[in-house]
Amino acid sequence: MAKQAESKSLQKLANLRRQHKSFINIMPLQTGGMLTEAAQKALVEFGDGYSVCDFCLGSLCNITNPPVREFAHELLPEFLGCEVATLTYGARDGIFMIMHSLAKPGGSIIVDGNRHYTTVVAAERVGLNVIGVPSSGYPEFKVDVNDYVSLIKKHNPKLILLTYPDGNYGNISDARRLGEIAQEYDIPYIVNGAYAVGRMPVNMEGLGADFIVGSGHKSMASAGPCGVLGMKRKWEEIVLRKSEAYGNKELESLGCTLRGTPLVTLMASFPYVKERVNHWDEQVSKAQWFSRELEKLSFKQLGETPHQHDLLHFETPALYDISKHVRERGYFLYKELKERGIWGPQPGLTKAFKLSTFAATKEQLQFVIDSFKAILNKYG
Repeated sequence: MAKQAESKSLQKLANLRRQHKSFINIMPLQTGGMLTEAAQKALVEFGDGYSVCDFCLGSLCNITNPPVREFAHELLPEFLGCEVATLTYGARDGIFMIMHSLAKPGGSIIVDGNRHYTTVVAAERVGLNVIGVPSSGYPEFKVDVNDYVSLIKKHNPKLILLTYPDGNYGNISDARRLGEIAQEYDIPYIVNGAYAVGRMPVNMEGLGADFIVGSGHKSMASAGPCGVLGMKRKWEEIVLRKSEAYGNKELESLGCTLRGTPLVTLMASFPYVKERVNHWDEQVSKAQWFSRELEKLSFKQLGETPHQHDLLHFETPALYDISKHVRERGYFLYKELKERGIWGPQPGLTKAFKLSTFAATKEQLQFVIDSFKAILNKYG
């Protein structure tokens, strides 16, 4: 019996498939990271172990074949609006690298109240005290960056951070104004652009920031985990400092950073990503239209209105009421959407959930709207 169970388990591993691969995808974690055709080809071409490192002489960002050096040292800084850029395993890794380099245990960092949990985890790992700037609360949850000032005066932080936009409501705070505040008080300023870099135009220098981090698998059409980190040149020797024992190895990346298929898909998709941010106005218009249509169904959009990002958070009391009376309980919605070829709200959620309009066409989104109508009518 044990051998039969093991055989079944091994067979499952050898036949991994995604059931929703061909669905209309409105899952916020996935819509900005869907691979381009070029990235899919690169995924296969460089899928063997450390194939990216075939021509590495000890420093990954200086590999010329494939052209990692050109990508990391020329194309990325221009795209991010920074002076120096490097590669990471994700936005959280970039944030930790900055915190660990610039601050010491017992210091403080001021962050927005809508910050991602990884910001707090990174700060805990460094030993920093996290001071949160409260949002306006329900229903818009806006963060006024001017509220950083009183906390800066009180806590004298080593760093400040803004999530731009936040991953809960898709709110876009005034990052440029916070840059002015950071410069006035001479405090290093981090922009967490996990849902910005690769989706919308964003320029670190224009925002007055010292650092910007991005997520390749969330917003740059690449296989994860991967990310990017941009900075002012004055921080390069601190954040990207080298090992005393191994002179070409950076300490914060433990000697070597992003490699393999995440890196090559990030590079292969980059020309497409660089172009698509120029159409951000169309994405915002599409998201606002979609939100208005769902609100006609008595869904309530949380976060700022009119909304300025494709990530949308809805309260859906009508769906929640249905879940109380059906056999599948909260999983009924997942089942109904799956039958219609829609992938989005996490299984079990009906009271409130997040959606993203980024990867879907307006025609596909109209089908999503009609599907919600049909589901409500079915159980009405």
